[in-house]
Amino acid sequence: MTGPRYTPLAQSLPATVPFVGPETQERERGAPFAARMGANENIFGPSPKAVEAMGAAAAEIWKYGDAQSHDLRHALAAHHGVAPEHILVGEGIDGLLGYLVRLLVGEGDAVVTSLGAYPTFNYHVAGFGGVIHTVPYKDDREDLAALFTRAAEVDAKIVYLANPDNPMGSWHNGADIAVALDHLPEGCLLLLDEAYVECAPEGTAAPISADDVRVIRMRTFSKAYAMAGARVGYAIGHPELISAFNKVRNHFGMNRAAQAGALAALQDQDWLAQVLAQIRGARDRIAGIAAENGLSALPSATNFVAIDCGRDGMFAKAVLGSLVDQGIFVRMPFAEPQNRCIRVSCGPEAELDAFAAALPRALAAAQTA
Repeated sequence: MTGPRYTPLAQSLPATVPFVGPETQERERGAPFAARMGANENIFGPSPKAVEAMGAAAAEIWKYGDAQSHDLRHALAAHHGVAPEHILVGEGIDGLLGYLVRLLVGEGDAVVTSLGAYPTFNYHVAGFGGVIHTVPYKDDREDLAALFTRAAEVDAKIVYLANPDNPMGSWHNGADIAVALDHLPEGCLLLLDEAYVECAPEGTAAPISADDVRVIRMRTFSKAYAMAGARVGYAIGHPELISAFNKVRNHFGMNRAAQAGALAALQDQDWLAQVLAQIRGARDRIAGIAAENGLSALPSATNFVAIDCGRDGMFAKAVLGSLVDQGIFVRMPFAEPQNRCIRVSCGPEAELDAFAAALPRALAAAQTA
């Protein structure tokens, strides 16, 4: 008797995931976290109108979701001032990344990203046999010029750029990205991940036409709208590229209740404004906690803050380990020199108080490790 006949590519890949989830860590440590501040979830919570809409939709959960996400797609088009044909709704940005890579990347095809940038993109590229080329960050920001130069050198099909960036929270002015597009190699697509753009200063979103064939931008309801568990993301791009997703996407992958919740969340901009104000306040508080402990917080345009622990990655890992042992779930960048930092999600006062109490003990433990 023989087992499944895996492809050579599948046999070559490790059985892994980009992130170890907090629930997995809680099971391993045998206790829940007192503060969940590591996954960049929006702890302030979704619009009550979104929760109400999802509850109402639950009565019809026996139905598949609308395969076209018609109502949400049209509402998003109106919100962004584009045509519905420019919009694709999918299972979070992570799901859309997988579809895009499946469309464009085959065995041996080159893509370019920053060393230490969002690893889920790399995960999808590896899964389809692509070759990942990386460039280092420059002053804790993704280096636009280096990314595009490397893309020309390796004939890349995709350049991945997160603006604002995860894991550092840094950002580029959108106008600078638009100007830099003149240096994007012919036939290369700029994948602009704007998961955190609602949290960013005015002018961060790049002023690029949705009809520009060189760019696809991706956004989400997981961050500012606080609906990470609903898995709703969307892409904005040229209609021909958006239509091509229909060749490979899961047409019934969208949860019906999640579609209803996202539509209600989009329509409740007052709630979004309130949450964004809370995020700004929490960023200031996290920076203050860092300063009280002799550390510096990097400027952030996201719903998290990277804190420079002042030494190397081993020291930062020790700080993180002590925080986790104290029940404070945080994460850290995985590549040098960004791994000198820990990354702390914004949250209400109770979570920030818990972090403030735990950080001095974590630093003391790391210094004696």
